[in-house]
Amino acid sequence: MNRREFARLIGFTGAGFAARKLVPDSVPLYSSSKMKRRMDWVWIGTDTHTTADEWKKRFEVMRDAGIGAILPEIYNSREAFFGSKHLPVGQPWLETILPLARDAGLDVHAWMWTMPCNVPSIVEKHPEWFVVNRLGESSTVKPAYVGYYKFLCPSRAEVWEFVGETVSELSQISELDGVHLDYIRYPDVILPVGLQPKYHIVQDKEYPQYDYCYCDVCRSEFRKETGIDPIKLEDPSSNADWNRFRYDRITHIVNDILRPIVHKREKLLTAAVFPNWKNVRQQWSHWKLDGAMPMLYSRFYDEGVTWIGEQTKEEVDSQKYGAPVYSGLSVGQLSADELASAVRVSSDSGGSGVSLFSAGSMTPEKWQSLKKALTTK
Repeated sequence: MNRREFARLIGFTGAGFAARKLVPDSVPLYSSSKMKRRMDWVWIGTDTHTTADEWKKRFEVMRDAGIGAILPEIYNSREAFFGSKHLPVGQPWLETILPLARDAGLDVHAWMWTMPCNVPSIVEKHPEWFVVNRLGESSTVKPAYVGYYKFLCPSRAEVWEFVGETVSELSQISELDGVHLDYIRYPDVILPVGLQPKYHIVQDKEYPQYDYCYCDVCRSEFRKETGIDPIKLEDPSSNADWNRFRYDRITHIVNDILRPIVHKREKLLTAAVFPNWKNVRQQWSHWKLDGAMPMLYSRFYDEGVTWIGEQTKEEVDSQKYGAPVYSGLSVGQLSADELASAVRVSSDSGGSGVSLFSAGSMTPEKWQSLKKALTTK
């Protein structure tokens, strides 16, 4: 897809934010007829070393336990693991596992990192594409928390095109069922309370080194809308218009850029999202998804299994367009019994299934516990 084709697809002719919306708000989700309302999923980290025979065995275990779909990590912000023509390719792993998973009766949705970009050529040639914090520091030079937190700016048309090209390539793979967006957000302005000690920080408010984006484009666009330069706000965190501006940037990418690309190819669009969405500027209750997978990793929030049910209900009730919610469970944080309990509370709270992070943390005991929970819920 060249630049002209991309511009025609998403309906813009310049770099402004006001791209034409292809799908009016009144049109029902594509998922209303295509997505199975009850589905259980598992994320699978990139693994190019396991043999085809071993994958067959693993997929049989997953299917036997009640898993209906897998989310293999196909783009990790550095390399693609499918035959991409615009990203560096590590190994065409998707082409290996896709037919094996389909033969096992599993749907396959390609898991891709969305806003982080650690492709060396992009970082080197296009540093202006990346977010800038309130101190004026680019994430290419001083990324927050960890080295790979080099996030692209969601206000730039060049970024829309770069991300859209990856989604377009994946959507054209005939046997693939959908595209799964991860990191479709800004960097965390405040980390979950359970993670802050890991980084030896206390975030009792929004601090400037973690607050994005204040690049020239974001400042200019916000100034056009409000007459205010956000860098001059005394307390940016309390400015509702500035917060809304950033929520809308990510929502625009999902609803108006990526969703039309995926649905044009009759694929499904899902996303991994945050329960504390304001801390990553991710108002995903307004996204036109075919399925949302909130990462309800309870230990990160110093909570237990009950909280998973409470959050699931809250998130199901909040969906503006009726997207099914699949509770994301960090199985490494849960015992086999806790995993079964989490499956039950999710279902009882209106969840359409669960998504397990990740296959590598599952044990035979947990697979059996999951199978029992799914057959007796």
